[in-house]
Amino acid sequence: MSFLRSLRKYQCKCFFHLYKCTHFNTMSPLLPVVEAGTPFHGNDKLEKNLVQVEKVAYSQGLPPEAVSIMLEFAMSLRMGTSACVRVLKCLIPASVVPQEAVVRAVVWLSIGKMPISTQVLFIKWVLTVFDMIDAKDQLRAIYGFIFNFVTDENLCPFICHLLYLLTRKESGKQPFLLHLLSLYKVFCPELVTLSIPSRMKSGFKNHISPWKSALIAVQKRNGLQGAFSNSLVFTHKDKTNPRKRVCIFYWVCSQPSATQSSSRRVVPLVQLHSFAQLLENMHRIELPAQMGSLLGSSLALQYLDCVQDESALLRLNFWLGYAFHEEFLFCGDGGPSQTSEEALQFLNKLLSAQHFLQEGFSSSEVFLYKFLNVWDGSLLRPQILGLLSNIPVVPSSQIRRLLFEPLMQLFFTSSLFFKCGLMECLNNMLLKWLTWHSIYALEDDLDISLNSHTNMTLSGFKDSVMELIHFVGRLASVGLQLEGCHCLLLSFVLDFYETVCDTFLKYGLPLIVMPPAGVFYPALFATDPVSVDRLAYIMHRWVLMNLTSAKSQEKVTEQVFHISRQTFREFNHYVVVMVNCLWNSRMFHPGMGVQLGEELLLKSNVSQYGSSFDLVHHPAFMSYAVNFHQKVSHSKPWSWYLEYLFTQGYDGLKHFVQSNISWQLKEDDGQGDAQQR
Repeated sequence: MSFLRSLRKYQCKCFFHLYKCTHFNTMSPLLPVVEAGTPFHGNDKLEKNLVQVEKVAYSQGLPPEAVSIMLEFAMSLRMGTSACVRVLKCLIPASVVPQEAVVRAVVWLSIGKMPISTQVLFIKWVLTVFDMIDAKDQLRAIYGFIFNFVTDENLCPFICHLLYLLTRKESGKQPFLLHLLSLYKVFCPELVTLSIPSRMKSGFKNHISPWKSALIAVQKRNGLQGAFSNSLVFTHKDKTNPRKRVCIFYWVCSQPSATQSSSRRVVPLVQLHSFAQLLENMHRIELPAQMGSLLGSSLALQYLDCVQDESALLRLNFWLGYAFHEEFLFCGDGGPSQTSEEALQFLNKLLSAQHFLQEGFSSSEVFLYKFLNVWDGSLLRPQILGLLSNIPVVPSSQIRRLLFEPLMQLFFTSSLFFKCGLMECLNNMLLKWLTWHSIYALEDDLDISLNSHTNMTLSGFKDSVMELIHFVGRLASVGLQLEGCHCLLLSFVLDFYETVCDTFLKYGLPLIVMPPAGVFYPALFATDPVSVDRLAYIMHRWVLMNLTSAKSQEKVTEQVFHISRQTFREFNHYVVVMVNCLWNSRMFHPGMGVQLGEELLLKSNVSQYGSSFDLVHHPAFMSYAVNFHQKVSHSKPWSWYLEYLFTQGYDGLKHFVQSNISWQLKEDDGQGDAQQR
């Protein structure tokens, strides 16, 4: 290591003298006239000028020429280290940073007079304004020179971060630190043969705090889009499966990339403004170092959606991992109000990007597993639940620990509206899982891989879906009791079970699960007719669309779709209860599931308690029965009342009656004798 340090110092001196001879003379008119050794402390004139510079920098930002002059003044140490540090801290660019100024400043690092803390401060500044540097070609030309600084223990993490931002495919030719190796392995896997750990802790921490808030404020005043480099969290996997995409311009992306010369001019993505330009430059695009800017650009999302370069998605996941860890969970800049506003905007952009790409990011998934354990259920609730609904299928062996346990604690201790939001979230999650299955099962012959780290067979997928359905059943049963069978919560619960009853017919998953009694009976005895009608629709879908179709498909395809006896028993029991309750007026007869003692029923003073929940006396339909009675002058057949009820829009109830009940009219009172089909 000492030999490398000596070699680096020698190389730096040679490079400095060469660069000084070729560049400094041309820039001398721009340099401030300050003699070396001019005192800093007690210099009132200097203090006055520095105050003026700081005032302009923090209010409007410094123009490119001023950045060049002040950076050269600071790095040359003409007035010592104190002035250098103070100037560096107020270098807030108004627009761009000249690349030549940064290169000259890098050269000053080789002189050896600058304290290491000041060198670190300068590299932090470069990382902050990296995306504002007007060009990168000269910086990449001295890639090897910058690389030599990794031997310094204090500079190493910051230099590695800078090299990470400068690295392109042609740069990945010599392996060094593990975090930089991970990117090299993506670009040139044939050159990096060692195994990279599947998960690594954050390597590039938040190095930009001294300037970030001031830079954001200046850019907002100037009406500019903020673009500053962020550190990254490494949570990628050693191997990533190719994302399964059907692109509308697949023919562009599938052209052999080997024909593209590495020396061909690259086009920064920010310079593209139309879809046609994106197509024309598809294989020459250079992604920004600030990968978060991709989230707000439709062209960038189209590029991610169709390009076959996994490094782009990997880098974006790195950036998101950092943003979740540093900027969202542990942000210390701007105070609580600014933090909430920035977090809201960030999560909304992320949700919009995931909606466009039709998939979530692995870094979002990792973040949620950690965040759910500390979340209070109210902070940014719509956004967090939106992210949660996008996570890929979780193996059944891990889903309880990662999702169910923290969500259960939140559900039972939160408000009604949180319970409803979580039910909607879990319903959307199930919808996405089933949609992925219906697509990938067709592609991969039922051997589906739903994310980058889980190879899941059909059996494993069914286990995960079953666990989710049973979990929601437990939540719904207890939640309805806690909230007094609130109609709003019941509505979201029935939304979920409408999705469940479509798992086989609509999404092709051979799975049939009945709702628990804690959901069935509150819906059957609900005081609003919509809930009863939706329950009838769900039962109709189960018998006609699922059970019947499953049996017929089994005969046609000769594939065994096993439906357990318990499922059939549950379904038959529910149908018998509904028919006896709504039609036969035998609500409390033995074997009905809801049994009350004869003495207790007599004490209720209800003469015909068995008919308390039929279609005439049911609290949900009582108003319709009264209205029908007022409209007719004399007794009408039972079928007339049914037709009247069905014309009110209760199609679920209509289909259930038609598919499960047959009756014959009596001549005396029009009431039919019902028989279960």
